[in-house]
Amino acid sequence: MTRNLAAANAELSRRVAASSRPNFDKPTAATQPHFAIRPYRFFSQRHPLLSLSPQRRHSISYSRVLSTSKDSDGSAGLTYKDAGVDIDAGSELVRRIAKMAPEIGGFGGLYPLGDSYLVAGTDGVGTKLKLAFETGIHETIGIDLVAMSVNDIVTSGAKPLFFLDYFATSHLDVDLAEKVIKGIVDGCQQSDCTLLGGETAEMPDFYAKGEYDLSGFAVGIVKKDSVIDGKNIVAGDVLIGLPSSGVHSNGFSLVRRVLARSGLSLKDQLPGAAVTLGEALMAPTIIYVKQVLDLISKGGVKGIAHITGGGFTDNIPRVLPKGFGAVINKGSWEMPAVFKWIQQAGKIEDDEMRRTFNMGIGMVLVVSQEASHRILDDTNGAYPTYCIGEVVVGEGVRYQ
Repeated sequence: MTRNLAAANAELSRRVAASSRPNFDKPTAATQPHFAIRPYRFFSQRHPLLSLSPQRRHSISYSRVLSTSKDSDGSAGLTYKDAGVDIDAGSELVRRIAKMAPEIGGFGGLYPLGDSYLVAGTDGVGTKLKLAFETGIHETIGIDLVAMSVNDIVTSGAKPLFFLDYFATSHLDVDLAEKVIKGIVDGCQQSDCTLLGGETAEMPDFYAKGEYDLSGFAVGIVKKDSVIDGKNIVAGDVLIGLPSSGVHSNGFSLVRRVLARSGLSLKDQLPGAAVTLGEALMAPTIIYVKQVLDLISKGGVKGIAHITGGGFTDNIPRVLPKGFGAVINKGSWEMPAVFKWIQQAGKIEDDEMRRTFNMGIGMVLVVSQEASHRILDDTNGAYPTYCIGEVVVGEGVRYQ
């Protein structure tokens, strides 16, 4: 590490520390864990934060979801695959990995710890970063980063404990990096977890000038007898949808292809809305942690699906027992204008939209009928909810 790089990293760490709230500090003696915690941010060094005994290095559940963003050179076709993302190839990779790690498949990986499980998740924000570079909106991309991981682990009923980030760039622009990490701090505050550490990597010639990449890692905890695992789901259970803020952080390879073909720019107004396309597309991913944990605490929640890449079609079946599927009632919620524009401008088929985007519902809870009445009748609730369908016998997701 050169002196200049070390100085830049030290300045970035100082700014991050100044923007963090008090409970992001080093744990007190009363809560100090039985493993070493290294200083907040490393620069181009890769050392583990936790040191566990060899006999504990196993997990009972491993989560892996493919996220790719490579564009194809073809000029025709407005499907996710033609935009460079092959969901089927991702599913095939997961199938092959499952042969080596049979317990994969959940939204988060579970690790036994006494009477609880640690639940871990990792993700990035994909080519939404490309729009951040074009719009200059860097303050909220960190919220997206946190959301993608904490929303995954809360599907098991886990409360997020801490978050780690990885920021890589060709040349460290401290001012820009500070904006990004302030968004990460904001996301951690929204999900009530600690920004415990991170890594800043400066890799000349690897990234284009002014560009960067992000990855995030979250760990939460849930009692073993409180895990939400979908095992008790039966036909007739109700699907409750929690609205999204828009596209969130999936499908942007296709979005960018649609944008290029539409003839519009990110500064143009989104048809049917009072915001620009850039503002609509860069709307940060909703962090559902507090809402979901509150609903779980009231009982009756049997399964939870985070609607990311794969949309309803691929994500809802992940929480259903074998032999069961779902029927979605089209029109049971208001689809945001941004999805209407994407579909119309890209001439995208309904099935492709439903397997690529969240369509306005970012999280789906499978609940008992009794719980559904309580949730939907709660007019004083702080968050809107929708009854979007039900569980049925027969696998797959159908729309009516």
